Amino acid sequence: MKTLQKQASFSALVLSAMLAFSSAAQASAIEQFKSFVVNTKTAKGEFLQVQMKMVNGAAKTGKTSSGTFKFARPGKFIWTYIKPYDQVLQADGDKLYLYDKDLNQVTIKTLGNAIASSPAAILFGSVDLDKNFIMKDVGIKQGVEWLEAIPKTKDSQFDTIGIGMKDGVPVGMELRDSFGQLSLVTLKNFEKNPTFAADQFKFVVPQGADVLRP
Repeated sequence: MKTLQKQASFSALVLSAMLAFSSAAQASAIEQFKSFVVNTKTAKGEFLQVQMKMVNGAAKTGKTSSGTFKFARPGKFIWTYIKPYDQVLQADGDKLYLYDKDLNQVTIKTLGNAIASSPAAILFGSVDLDKNFIMKDVGIKQGVEWLEAIPKTKDSQFDTIGIGMKDGVPVGMELRDSFGQLSLVTLKNFEKNPTFAADQFKFVVPQGADVLRP
């Protein structure tokens, strides 16, 4: 009898674990993404960005760029292009800086208007996603759960922002702009909640750089 009771208890534990695993495995992209936004205060990693273009009705690979990223919520990030050009897109929570090393030129914008409904806002901004985006799950592609975010503001640069989630972290983005162009972004070596120095996101204008404030 004791043996049967032990077997029954063990079977119950196994079934409970399987159900929990199944539930986690079936978490939708939106569920994973909202959990990621709430629980990930800082992150860093690498990216590969491919600009697609339409040629005779078919999508062809265009410009490819790569680099690194860091962010701290809300509204602080460093998106560094290493190839093919050395450029930095950086936000300190108040201002947005675009630095072109080859031109030695810095463009400074107010952060709020610049990223309100942008990919930067949805990945690195506040946790109030529903304020700026309409989101829906769009299914699984190659083992990755995808969601589609549609900016609510009409002045957004993008019509739709696709985000691919796997194991609770974003692994890819599909950005469609108002001209029908598509950019594919792959995120890799994603590290959640690293510690950054207090001045990590403070931008210092390089010596001799031209400063533009459009």
